[in-house]
Amino acid sequence: MFLRGAACAAAGSFAAPGVLRSACAQGTGSTVRIGMVLPVTGPAADQGRYALNGAKIALEQVNKAGGVLGKPLEIATEDDQTTNPGAVLAFSKLASQPDLVGFIGSIRSTQNHAMAPDILKTGKPVCFGGTDPVLTQMGNPWMFRFRPNDSFSARVIADFGVTTLQKKKWAVVHSTDAFGTSGAKALTEALGRLGASVALDQGYANQSQDFTPVVLAIRQSGAEVIGSYFPFENDLGIFARQLRQLGVTVPWVGSASIVTLTALKLGGPALFGTYGVADFVEDSSEAARAYGKTYREKTNLQPDGQSSWTYDAVTVLAMAINKAGKTDSQAIREALLAVRGHQGAEGTYNFDKNGDGLHGYNIVKNENGTIAFDKHIDLYQPT
Repeated sequence: MFLRGAACAAAGSFAAPGVLRSACAQGTGSTVRIGMVLPVTGPAADQGRYALNGAKIALEQVNKAGGVLGKPLEIATEDDQTTNPGAVLAFSKLASQPDLVGFIGSIRSTQNHAMAPDILKTGKPVCFGGTDPVLTQMGNPWMFRFRPNDSFSARVIADFGVTTLQKKKWAVVHSTDAFGTSGAKALTEALGRLGASVALDQGYANQSQDFTPVVLAIRQSGAEVIGSYFPFENDLGIFARQLRQLGVTVPWVGSASIVTLTALKLGGPALFGTYGVADFVEDSSEAARAYGKTYREKTNLQPDGQSSWTYDAVTVLAMAINKAGKTDSQAIREALLAVRGHQGAEGTYNFDKNGDGLHGYNIVKNENGTIAFDKHIDLYQPT
């Protein structure tokens, strides 16, 4: 699939994946092209549509402002099928196109881990959304994260639960994949530093259909609060409903998936009163409000973190290519690392030497289905 922005008289829908055709010249070298891996099929297809919406909005704005290096920007996409092998295949297909100068990767840490060897081999910048801290600590110079990593989410979850909610006996529930285990480890360490204890460390397999044993273990542990790392909202929705059905009503502070549109839809009233850390909250900044307004106008949907990070990734990657003044991979990489103080929908981007652009989270509460902003905590330390 190929996407071109509005400056090229593009036609197409923002509501679903499709082909945007333009009246621009189509010859070799007439555009600057980047690739995007996203789920079009599989359990995360819903989130994939939101991610595509954010990328399309950024694409339109970039091209309306003059494009990249004086040419229209174009995005080629491939379906990752919501699986690790699918992500590897999708990236391989994109990487085989030599004119692509950069990529938008996955929001899922396990998929980025699976793609990482090919990313290193390809040697071009990949902007991704997976939050496993390890992803930017593997010595892979081509990976740039556009969401805060879980070393920050864990510290914010722990601080809020212990300091604000005054809860010190925790149940930590997490997937057993790279995302869940790294998040749980970071949360346990953060709780230990605050003098709190983990009464239960409970892992589960992705795409589980019954969380009854997990819920019973939480109830039997005597935990005063739940901290969670769920990568898939369908799992989170099942867990939330069974948690309430079995009478567990302790406070719950979750990672960013607990406040996505998909989670709100699947969990419904079972998520009322829960807390989460959210990388995107519409009321957190002027840039977030501006993005939210545009997103609603284009899609008639409520914006969330599934779309905001791809919006920022396309915007910042285009900005870096323009700053580099050429499509040389190393020059683009250096321009990305030099980004400081960019006000994006997700927050303020200050890239560190590892490729992490954001260093904080927003605390939010689900108030009867509406996500209410509490405060932003930024842990960025200039180097």
